[in-house]
Amino acid sequence: MKFGRTQAGIAFISITIVALVAAVDMERTSPGPLTTVHGREEALGSKKSCSECHGGWFSSMTSSCLACHEPIEEQIEAGTGLHGKVERTLAESCATCHSEHHGTGFAIVNRLSFARAGIPDPEHFDHELLGWKMDGKHLELKCAECHENADVELLPKGAQRFLGLDSNCATCHEDPHEGQMASSCASCHGQESFDQLQSLDHDRHLPLIGGHADVGCRDCHAKDSRFSLEAMTLRKGKPSPRTCVDCHASPHQTDFVDEVARMESLAAPGACVTCHAADHISFRDERLKLEPRWHSASGFDLDPPHDQVECAKCHDPATEEFLARYPGREQGLCAQCHLDPHLGQFERGPFALPPLTPRSRALVPAGAGDCSACHADEHFLPHEFDLAKHERTELPLTGEHARIECNECHQDPPANQPRVFHGTPSNCDSCHQDAHGGFFAPFAAGVPTPEHGECARCHQTESFDAVSPDDFDHGRWTGFAVKGAHEAEGCQVCHPLAPEPDEAGRTFGKVSEHFGEYQGCVTCHADPHGGAFDLAALPAAVGSRSDCARCHNEVSFRTLDQGFDHGAWTGFTLAGAHGTAACNACHTPLARPAAAGRTWERAKGQACADCHAEPHGRQFELGGKTDCARCHTDETANFLRFNHERDSRFRLGEAHKDVACSACHLPVVERGLQFIRYKPMGTECVDCHGVEEDVFLRRKPRNR
Repeated sequence: MKFGRTQAGIAFISITIVALVAAVDMERTSPGPLTTVHGREEALGSKKSCSECHGGWFSSMTSSCLACHEPIEEQIEAGTGLHGKVERTLAESCATCHSEHHGTGFAIVNRLSFARAGIPDPEHFDHELLGWKMDGKHLELKCAECHENADVELLPKGAQRFLGLDSNCATCHEDPHEGQMASSCASCHGQESFDQLQSLDHDRHLPLIGGHADVGCRDCHAKDSRFSLEAMTLRKGKPSPRTCVDCHASPHQTDFVDEVARMESLAAPGACVTCHAADHISFRDERLKLEPRWHSASGFDLDPPHDQVECAKCHDPATEEFLARYPGREQGLCAQCHLDPHLGQFERGPFALPPLTPRSRALVPAGAGDCSACHADEHFLPHEFDLAKHERTELPLTGEHARIECNECHQDPPANQPRVFHGTPSNCDSCHQDAHGGFFAPFAAGVPTPEHGECARCHQTESFDAVSPDDFDHGRWTGFAVKGAHEAEGCQVCHPLAPEPDEAGRTFGKVSEHFGEYQGCVTCHADPHGGAFDLAALPAAVGSRSDCARCHNEVSFRTLDQGFDHGAWTGFTLAGAHGTAACNACHTPLARPAAAGRTWERAKGQACADCHAEPHGRQFELGGKTDCARCHTDETANFLRFNHERDSRFRLGEAHKDVACSACHLPVVERGLQFIRYKPMGTECVDCHGVEEDVFLRRKPRNR
């Protein structure tokens, strides 16, 4: 503990001695008077102000200097200006270039300052070191003409000697554009003279050579136009690149320009450079070249023999007007240059081409067409119009048509007349007679006619007989849909084939010739019901179904897919046991079909006795008929609905309600028939019980 106190005492004494020495040192006299610019500062002029420049306990001379000279600190940190370009160690050693204590007349910034910064002659300072190349008229200027305090011995308080300027021309020169230019002045003006205009970056958009070499700036950048020099400010100093068509009207077709642009992977407005180079003097410059593939973009390929033809043969150099020299001829329109031997038949080409363009129309003689569609470019004969090309006409040649000679349709012409090709009718009825005698005309009313006439709806060119049932909607075109059994029978059942074709070539028989006039199902089928369902009291139609279709379909007469309401159609409702009975319980199947095709017998009648034996021996007969329904129902479970209390003359009452029926109704035999007797029956007691001894008279008295 004693040793620790001794160490602390020694440390305290040492610090005190150092402080006293420092204090005494600070009271020493300065090595010389300050320069005027520093000495006039109150904080620096006293004897106790050394630390303001030389630093104190926690600062250095460099930090002290930069505390007052903030712009210099900013240059050092940003690497800009003179102090930012020299080595940082030198830049932060202020006294190396700017010494003090040499008297009031000493200039802190002097030639030695520049020399130590690497600038031997400040009069010829290279401003490119600061990022600005000084040239032209600026080289003739004295430093003080831009830096007004450059040569001032005593810098005014708050003023700067060299700082405060930049390379922006408007710093020294008045802006005649009044701020409209976003680009720097140097983008257009050189340092020799403001009148000497230049464009340092113009080649990036358009080299000013050839036809553009002698064009003035305002010729392209006129005032108040969207490309004016003043408008550049709207584009942040980068004018939008223009294309040729922005200044020059293009005489070319849009399709041509677009196609060439596509070939060269260019935007259409800039495709002019494909043929027209920047160094050309005019659009008709002799150096202009057009590659054959670009010529194809005009719509005319330079295929043989046109690849050997000189340009001047088709495009007369003496012709001044562009459209007259380059009319835009269409491929294959030989009549633009050659005579037409067909005298106008192929005005629109053999393939029904769209109408010619107005330009081509002016070049092609009336009636001329597309010769190359049928003829080779090298020769006209033999022609090359084959079946494949004929398919592109209004009548493709298929089937039998493909096997006939051309002369059968395009016959030899009279003398001095062209052979007829174009305009030959293509409808079937122009060569073939209607074998149906107009039968289908009513059904075709309002329906668009096929390209080659009504026959083409069903028939093919291979053969008139080759009509697939799948291609012919029998119901749509005859009013009679072929379904079910009709479809399975085949066409010949209704249309028997004739041994010889008629005058129209038809061998397919007509229904009317075989069955007579169509009158519904009975046209072909006998009515097995003998008209039983055609009575006036019965409906002639059920929904959209009439005739036999009210109940039957085409699959089978036994198929009643619509159901059969026995009560509605026969007057006899099938209820109860009748409803569950099979049809053949009343309609006995026939061993063989009847003449009308019927396979079931008719029912014996609607009365119960027509089918059921009379079990009561005619006890309940009234007027010669027995009405079973008075006592019985159709229900098997509730077959008997006879109520003794309601339906008889004898009420059972309490005495007889539990007596079995057979106790009173006994079997009897009459007329050779055995049956249960129900009527007539007596209703008096003696009718069943008779007369007996009165048992009450023999009763003994009860014991009381």
